[in-house]
Amino acid sequence: QVQLVESGGGLVQAGGSLRLSCAASGRFFNTYIMGWFRRAPGKEREFVAAVSGGGDSTWYADSVKGRFTISRDNAKNTVFLQMNTLKPEDTAVYYCARRPITSRGGVADKAEYDYWGQGTQVTVSS
Repeated sequence: QVQLVESGGGLVQAGGSLRLSCAASGRFFNTYIMGWFRRAPGKEREFVAAVSGGGDSTWYADSVKGRFTISRDNAKNTVFLQMNTLKPEDTAVYYCARRPITSRGGVADKAEYDYWGQGTQVTVSS
């Protein structure tokens, strides 16, 4: 059974930074694309960023490009989301998720991910 555990959320002022971590259990971590999604109050869960198994390819939502950086440490089965220049509209619960090797859908499609963490709250005050 795969478990994903996020950490690093909290309350920060606009313009500040946070670094989220997602620790994964299970085998062959370095073969899976890993993604970060978020759900703001009253909104649908949306794609934030994803990283390939080897860490050499990354994808970002337009709303976070240039501010957020996704990375991974395969030796520690962990994926990170460095969030800089945070804005109040970044306030949400952030989730990490695993995309199956067999998936052929887009990396931004939440339906293509099979395991999810419990989420970590990020609140950005103005």
